[in-house]
Amino acid sequence: MPAPATVPEFLDLVRKSGLLPDTTLDEVIDRHRAAGAIPQSIDQFAAVLVRESLLTFFQAKQLKLGRYKRFTIGSKYRLLELIGAGGMGAVYLCEHTLMKRLVALKVLPVEKLEDPSSLERFHREARAVAALDHPNIVRAYDIDQHEKLHFLVMEYVDGNSLQDVIARHGPMDPVRAAHYIAQSAVGLQHAHELGMVHRDVKPGNLLLERTGVIKVLDMGLARFFNKQQDSVTEKYDDKCVLGTADYLAPEQAVSSSVDIRADVYSLGGTFYFMLTGQTPFPDGTIAAKLVAHQTREPRPVESYRTDVPPGIVEIVRKMLAKEPGDRYQEPIDVAEALTEWADLPLDPPPAKEMPGLCPLVLALTGHSADKLTSTGGSVPLGRALFGPGRGVLRAGGSSARHRPISPPVRTAKPGSSPREYPGKGRNGPVSTTRNAAAATAPIRQWTEVAPGPDDPAGPAPPQRRTRLYIALGAGFGLLFAAVLAVGAFYLGKANKDGPAPGDTRPGDPGVRR
Repeated sequence: MPAPATVPEFLDLVRKSGLLPDTTLDEVIDRHRAAGAIPQSIDQFAAVLVRESLLTFFQAKQLKLGRYKRFTIGSKYRLLELIGAGGMGAVYLCEHTLMKRLVALKVLPVEKLEDPSSLERFHREARAVAALDHPNIVRAYDIDQHEKLHFLVMEYVDGNSLQDVIARHGPMDPVRAAHYIAQSAVGLQHAHELGMVHRDVKPGNLLLERTGVIKVLDMGLARFFNKQQDSVTEKYDDKCVLGTADYLAPEQAVSSSVDIRADVYSLGGTFYFMLTGQTPFPDGTIAAKLVAHQTREPRPVESYRTDVPPGIVEIVRKMLAKEPGDRYQEPIDVAEALTEWADLPLDPPPAKEMPGLCPLVLALTGHSADKLTSTGGSVPLGRALFGPGRGVLRAGGSSARHRPISPPVRTAKPGSSPREYPGKGRNGPVSTTRNAAAATAPIRQWTEVAPGPDDPAGPAPPQRRTRLYIALGAGFGLLFAAVLAVGAFYLGKANKDGPAPGDTRPGDPGVRR
């Protein structure tokens, strides 16, 4: 339908949309007419309806364009705002009409259904996120379909991505960046404990909540190391490189088989971006960037700014090591390394960095404009993450503005000494995992190595690495011995038979060198 040209046409569209009862709209018109202040233009009338918490920004914009249909998805969800869009679909803020709860709906584009890999990957994302239950990961509630629309129902995060925050407001204070990277690492560790790798860690996939909590978004590229039947990645990874070139680990560009250390690298690239405002390799084509990740070192952080503590610079450098073995081996190691800075007090994010919410959404969230612009006092966010000493994660407690971060569960085989995990010896580990069996299973980092005959679940990762290194060392030793033996045989034969025709041995007269 064409865009309305007059206020009566606009009001007619509002009635047809079903967003407002006719009685409510009539009451607004009568009230403004009685006050002698009836809006004279479409923009003015739309602004009035938004200001009085009757329409959202998105709804008003669509109505002004002449679009009055499809403000609901099925019978359960009412569309409020468009909060994001990407290659795998648009994300809408919706209200569950029965439960009166705000949720985020990630809708797969209809045209994507023509590619079977997109739908399979979309369903895999739902399975991946549904298995996760952690304060630093965006939760999934449901997956559903309405007509041709496939959508994932997720937790609504009232905040902004780190990509938008840095792009709009510049590089971040080092201590603040350390807080956010530490939280991201804790969330990724939880996914790792369940056998997942994110594979697309980047600033756009890390959401900063209004209270200062980081939420890891979009597990759509996660790979289940311990689910052999989930072969979508294997089926389609040979056709394209999954991930984002600016933050892709070197090994991820050449192989579809990567482990959690690829996420550590990508998180390091994100850390670099937060401190410098630049990606590690900002120039060139996608192919050039992929090559740079494998062959070049990024410009030093110190060349951008001098106020970054040397310890943080070294942590970034180690996270961005080319060889996986030279990096931190798990995300929790990154969080522990950042304890010194993540344990410092930190205020909530400035209101200017957060998205502006329309009055209707503010009313639905229970916020007021005064609450959103008030920052209050300093809150020791680090102490909600780390305790005293060597960066021990707190297993309990509360904060006025920040939720306690539950530590990941670490287990070991019976009879072995488990590695110290954050929270041990205090309140004990707290599992926020829905699937206890998955949470207590040994972590699998090397899926190519078959489990031992006496261990159906396979050896723990440190043992598996040791066995692999021993096997590789023995193999190289045998190969070296074989080369020596062959060389000795041919050398002896040459000494016995004399120089071969065309021999160019130095020192022989008349021989060209």
